[in-house]
Amino acid sequence: QVQFVESGGGLVQAGESLSLSCVASVTTFRLIRFGWYRQAPGKQRETVAVINWDGITNYADSVKGRFTISRDNAKNRVDLQMNSLRLEDTAVYYCNIAPSMDVTRGAATAYWGQGTQVTVSS
Repeated sequence: QVQFVESGGGLVQAGESLSLSCVASVTTFRLIRFGWYRQAPGKQRETVAVINWDGITNYADSVKGRFTISRDNAKNRVDLQMNSLRLEDTAVYYCNIAPSMDVTRGAATAYWGQGTQVTVSS
C-alpha cells in the first residue's frame, strides 16, 4: 500500500507563489511516474502536472508556464512550485502515481493523502 503526505499549502494573494511537497512511501520511488492533482469545491479532481521517472514533465494547459513539478528521488519527494497564482488555482492539492504522461488522465491509484489546501485571494 502506498501513502502520500502533502504539505506546503496556504492562503496567498493572486500573483504570489507557493511551493508544495509530497512524500510518497514507496520502495521503488525512482522508477515511478508521479502527478499532482487538485480538486476545487464542486468540481472534479483534475490533473495538474506529471513527472516521469526520468524527469520529463507535462502540464495542464491552465498551469503551463506558471507551475513546475520536480522530484527528489533521494527523499522520495515530489514538489510543485506554483508561481503567478490565480483565483482559479484555489483547490485541495494531492499527489499520486500517474498512469501516463497524459494530463487528461486521472491518478493510477485510489490511495489519496489528506491533500494540502491552496487558497488564492484577490
